[in-house]
Amino acid sequence: MPTALETLAEALAVDGRPARIEHGLLIVEVAPDAVAMTAARLAAELAFDLLLDVTAIDWPERPLRFDVVWHFYSTQRRLRVRLKTAVPERAAAVPSLTTLYGSAAFMERECHDMYGIGFVGNDDLRPILLYEGFVGHPLRKDYPKEREQPLVPYRTP
Repeated sequence: MPTALETLAEALAVDGRPARIEHGLLIVEVAPDAVAMTAARLAAELAFDLLLDVTAIDWPERPLRFDVVWHFYSTQRRLRVRLKTAVPERAAAVPSLTTLYGSAAFMERECHDMYGIGFVGNDDLRPILLYEGFVGHPLRKDYPKEREQPLVPYRTP
């Protein structure tokens, strides 16, 4: 008899890409254009009601430089799912999940700040951790650690 994770893995196989289970976590890798559909299935059909995190991984040597990663949790099933997609540096953009999960708005802003990845459909990608005028994306592996940023004058009330 298959486990709950194995059953979910079968249900979430997309475009011939099998989902896999690693360390008790279901990992689903999809193409960027399948992110919104897969997340909608997780929310509506499979009871994954919490978006826990949106982040990225920088692989500067790869043609598809960034892995964008979402973590979901189902309070009903008590299971976690990781959704991943790979995007190139020049077109580093994925669909926004703000219509499915309101909390995605802030998480996407953070990921945009740190990696420069766009979220199509999120109209508010202002810096949330960095200040206006900050140059670059500090979690990219090619960002120079010793780089000095322009000073921003303090505003007095």
